[in-house]
Amino acid sequence: MIAMAEGTIKRLTDKGFGFIDTGTSQDVFFHSSNLEGVRYDELREGQQVTYNMGQGPKGPRAENVTPV
Repeated sequence: MIAMAEGTIKRLTDKGFGFIDTGTSQDVFFHSSNLEGVRYDELREGQQVTYNMGQGPKGPRAENVTPV
C-alpha cells in the first residue's frame, strides 16, 4: 500500500479546484472530482488533507483528497 501524502489546503477557487501546500516549494493542484468522502463546498483553506500524487493532463495533481 502506498503511503498517503499530507498537506494543507492553500487556496480554493469558485471554479471547483484548488491547491494544496505540500510543505515544499511546490504546491499541488486538485479538482473537485478527486475528492473522497467530502463535497468541495465543505472544504476550507487551512484544512489538513491527505492525498495521493497523480498525473493530470497539465502536470502533477492530487487524487483521493480526503480531510484529516
